[in-house]
Amino acid sequence: MSDILSPAQIKVPGTATSKDEAIREAGQILVDAGAVSPAYIDAMFERERSVSTYMGNFLAIPHGTNEAKEEISKSALSVVKYDPPIDWDGNEVRFAVGIAGYEGGHLEILSKIAIIFSDEDEVAKLVQAQSSQELYGMLDSVNED
Repeated sequence: MSDILSPAQIKVPGTATSKDEAIREAGQILVDAGAVSPAYIDAMFERERSVSTYMGNFLAIPHGTNEAKEEISKSALSVVKYDPPIDWDGNEVRFAVGIAGYEGGHLEILSKIAIIFSDEDEVAKLVQAQSSQELYGMLDSVNED
């Protein structure tokens, strides 16, 4: 399995100031990485309309609907860190993590992200990260099999 996260897929700081802009920003990184087609971003908005992708601990995980799986050409993550936080339906989001899971690979990727973000001490360290490279060093375990 090739790496699902590279330093180029991490943006510190993000430029979005709203939930919709954050979804678009996370989605565009996946497009730029060659993981998804631009239509996948539309599916990310569709998913968000049906269920919030806010997960707690400053994390939102925008991703497409099941119907958009043909828009995915390889598994990948995008990570965008926000300072100040984005208002995500009344919740503070500092990390928008876009996920594209090729051939059902999204569940394994989701579990790896959930493990990292379930540890409040780890999240505090992530919040303090000042560069894409620093964040990558803390998140590169998602690339391990």
